[in-house]
Amino acid sequence: MTTEAIRYEIDGDNIVTLTMDMPGQSANTMNAGYRAAMDETVERLFKEQDNIAGIILTSAKKTFFAGGDLNELIQVTEENAPEFHNMVEGLKRQLRAIETLGKPVVAAINGAALGGGWEIALACHHRICLADERIQLGLPEVTLGLLPGGGGIARTVRMLGLEKAFPLLIEGKKLRPSAALKMGLIHDTADSIDEMISKAKAWIKANPKSQQPFDVKGYKIPGGNANNPKTAQMLAIAPSMVTDKTKGCYPAPEAIVAAAAEGALVDFETACTIESRYFTQLAKGQVAKNMIGTFFFQLNDVNAGKSRPQGIAKTTFKKVGIIGAGMMGAGIAYSSAIRGLDVVLKDISQEAADKGKAYSEKLLTKQVSRKRKTEEEKQEILSRITATADHNDFAGCDLIIEAVFEDRGLKAKVTQEAESVLAEGTIISSNTSTLPITGLAEAVGDPTKFVGLHFFSPVDKMPLVEIIKGEQTSDETLAHAFDFVQQIKKTPIVVNDSRGFFTSRVFATYVTEGAALVGEGVNPRRIDMEAQKAGMPVGPLTVTDEVTLTLMQHIRNQAKADMEAGVGDDIISLEHPGFYVVDQMVNEFDRKGRASGAGFYDYPEKGNKHLWPGLKEHFYKDQGDADISNQDIQDRLLYIQAIETLRCLDENVLTNIADGNIGSIFGLGFSPAMGGALQFINHVGTRKFTERARELTKRFGERFEPPASLVKLAETNAPLV
Repeated sequence: MTTEAIRYEIDGDNIVTLTMDMPGQSANTMNAGYRAAMDETVERLFKEQDNIAGIILTSAKKTFFAGGDLNELIQVTEENAPEFHNMVEGLKRQLRAIETLGKPVVAAINGAALGGGWEIALACHHRICLADERIQLGLPEVTLGLLPGGGGIARTVRMLGLEKAFPLLIEGKKLRPSAALKMGLIHDTADSIDEMISKAKAWIKANPKSQQPFDVKGYKIPGGNANNPKTAQMLAIAPSMVTDKTKGCYPAPEAIVAAAAEGALVDFETACTIESRYFTQLAKGQVAKNMIGTFFFQLNDVNAGKSRPQGIAKTTFKKVGIIGAGMMGAGIAYSSAIRGLDVVLKDISQEAADKGKAYSEKLLTKQVSRKRKTEEEKQEILSRITATADHNDFAGCDLIIEAVFEDRGLKAKVTQEAESVLAEGTIISSNTSTLPITGLAEAVGDPTKFVGLHFFSPVDKMPLVEIIKGEQTSDETLAHAFDFVQQIKKTPIVVNDSRGFFTSRVFATYVTEGAALVGEGVNPRRIDMEAQKAGMPVGPLTVTDEVTLTLMQHIRNQAKADMEAGVGDDIISLEHPGFYVVDQMVNEFDRKGRASGAGFYDYPEKGNKHLWPGLKEHFYKDQGDADISNQDIQDRLLYIQAIETLRCLDENVLTNIADGNIGSIFGLGFSPAMGGALQFINHVGTRKFTERARELTKRFGERFEPPASLVKLAETNAPLV
């Protein structure tokens, strides 16, 4: 096993090079094969220690080491937790044995070292990394609901001190080699693997008796441990600061603070045991299972093209035309140009088009000021964007994205203008958020080449694109749309056509439920606050102001007009109580949203936003605050989204669970701790979810009625799969 998973080679200078190369895997992971190989390796190192001058740890893969085996981690339960804890302790003993062998140990980091991989590197006395800024180093376990369990907390705290260690541990920050070098987490860089190995051997020869700084008698943690007055003051407020950020939804950051603080008070071995206990506690918890399942397994499926039609060769786009230089069009232009595409950005006037291009210049100027881009790179990217008022400039584009206002007639007009100068077979798409793609495709000559590309605002920050397949959209068009989304480094999900598709349908349930709560006399402050406690990034009233109340009205009115004309299907409930509140806000009180300076909140030119005092006067002055529990508010806001997502799955708007979970998190901000809107149902349990949904139905309306598919699963408490 050792010769395969960890190659053991000793040179004429008695320097051992351990090359990690797990067979049958593209990356090294801490699986059973690694553990067995490392056991054999440690045993051999002890036997031959008298003839060893030093040790180099490196990798034969493109990356150094990927981390823990998530297939094992996701299977930890209450029953097998003791066995898992012992396995984790065993991993640490292996690293500690090499670290304390009395020989200089160097990590030669040839690629990404994240999680367990970085913990292996931290267990070495000296770290040299390739000088490649694409390489990432760090401990991102918190993003999967876990904490570093291979000694990462204990070592990072002892190397940097609690205050400097916390951002790396609690936020899971990833470092580039230059930043890690500046912090002292790596000691040197090299321009090639040969140079890196040469430097490693030179360091070993110059430091024949090496040990970790914190193993030297009298070593003190930088800044002191939890008993140091300054550190104690910081630790006193750290938990509340973490809770303020997590709203109590994520147990991992709180466990990291505890493991770090407690571990700083004891010896290194005890600190590692404390770390293992917290790690095991998190691993057997449901939040970690939710996050691992969605952010690793399901996200990998999405990115690997699970929803892309198979058997169609991948394509690369060179020139994209964008109709509409408003916030969405300008954002799409920027996101395309920074990935090397030429962009034609058109609006009704040259002035409007130039304003759209200026958005990219603003973002790039900020990157230059932060030294993430050079002035030359900024100008090169801007040169790719042609701002114009002439649709003839679309000639030569191999993709068109229409991004104008949500009006069927306007979209048809501008699309036909663009089509008149395009080569036959050019893909035409719409960034519509609600209008059925099949209907919009009627405006073009070849509806098989028409597809929906629904971006999210702000485009430069939001990672998701919802690709909508119309009734006549060809598989080739769909596959190439998928390729474009990946080319600009966004995450694609694929849905079938429907009014509002998937994301807008679910988003509508969230904001209208928030408005309905206002109409019932609930204090608006509670509504937005409880939404965040439930795991949503912003409350429904805040986000309604951002998208504007008038847009919500327009979408409903367009849906009503379409239904009366026999276009589309009756998906949106036009009688939702939340719409009455929106109508009152706009029609009676002229409160249209943040863009007009007045919505559920006031937005003064100077000072912070605050709730509009008129809400109390008009909606809850008599009762003070509705008699509804905080749990009821949270459940209404989460359950309504999960139920609508399940309906999308039942109606084949969504074709798989992964797209539903990833789409709900990346597009709508649904609680990541729950693993997405569909995983939330599994988190609660299908039986308990159904029982609670029925209770909400009786008290608050038929919109909470659990779908028949869920009721069937609830009979045996079977999960959604």
